[in-house]
Amino acid sequence: MVAMDDQDPLDAAFEEHRPRLHAVAFRMLGSEADAEDAVQDVWLRVSRADTASVDNLGAWLTTITARVCLNALRSRRRRREEPFVRVPDPVITTDPGNTPEEATVLADSVGLALLVVLESLSPTERLAFVLHDMFGISFDRIAELIDRTPVAARKLASRARRRVRDEAPPPDPDLGRQRTVVDAFFAASQGGDFEALVAVLDPDVVLRSDGGSARPQLNLLVHGNDLVARQALLSTPLSPFVRRVLVNGSPGALVVPHGNVQVVMAFTVAGGRIVAIDVLADPTRLATLDLTALD
Repeated sequence: MVAMDDQDPLDAAFEEHRPRLHAVAFRMLGSEADAEDAVQDVWLRVSRADTASVDNLGAWLTTITARVCLNALRSRRRRREEPFVRVPDPVITTDPGNTPEEATVLADSVGLALLVVLESLSPTERLAFVLHDMFGISFDRIAELIDRTPVAARKLASRARRRVRDEAPPPDPDLGRQRTVVDAFFAASQGGDFEALVAVLDPDVVLRSDGGSARPQLNLLVHGNDLVARQALLSTPLSPFVRRVLVNGSPGALVVPHGNVQVVMAFTVAGGRIVAIDVLADPTRLATLDLTALD
C-alpha cells in the first residue's frame, strides 16, 4: 500500500471525492457494478487530463461522472428493448449496522422503489433530477451537460420529480414499524388470509416484477390492493422458503428454495401500509448478486 504522503496529488484528491462520485453514478445507473465501472472510467479520463486550470476539482469530477453515466444510459437504451418493468440490482444486507461495511451501505441507501421509477425516466430527466434534487447542482451546469437551456433542464427535473412523488413515496422513517407491516403481509400470505392481505396493502399499491427474458411470465405490473393480494396468494407455496433481509435499507425478503435464490422482494411502507412491492426474479441477474453479507 502506498503511503498517503507518497501518493500522487491527483490520485489522492480523486480518492477523496470517490464516495460522492460513486453515489452520483449509483443513482444514475442503479447498479453497484455499473457505478464502479463508471467511476473507474472517470479516473482513466482524469488521469490523462490536464488539471492545472481546474478551479473546483470536486465539481469538475462530478461533471465528468455525470457525462459518463449519461452516455451509459443512452447506450443501455440503444442496446436492448425496454423491458416491461426493470428492477435495478438490489443491495442486500441483514440487520442494520452489523458491520461497518453494511452501515456504510445503509447510510447511502436508495430505496429500490425510487430506483425503479428512475429507470422509467429518460436519460436527461434522470440526470436533471439526480444532479439537482439529490446533489444540489445548479440548472445552469446541468444545462451544459445535456446541451439544453437552464429552463429546459428545470422542466426535465420537474417532470421527473412529479413521477417520483406519485410512484415512489418516501417510506415511513421507523424501520421497526416497516418490518411489522411486512411481517403481517407474510403472515397473511402464508395463512391464505385474503382479507388480512388487503388490509395491510395500500388501496393504490403497485407490484412490479422483473423476470427478465428467462422468466417472462414474471414480468408483471399490478395495481390495487385487491389484485396484488390475489397475486400474493399465488405464491403461498413458497412461504416456507422466505428469508427476511434488508433490500436497499428497507424490509425485504429472499425466496430461497433448496438453497437457490429465486426471488428478491423489496417493500415500501408508507402511512403504515405497503405502497409498493418490487420483485427481481430474473435468474441471470440473481446469479450475479453479492450475498456475502448473509453468510
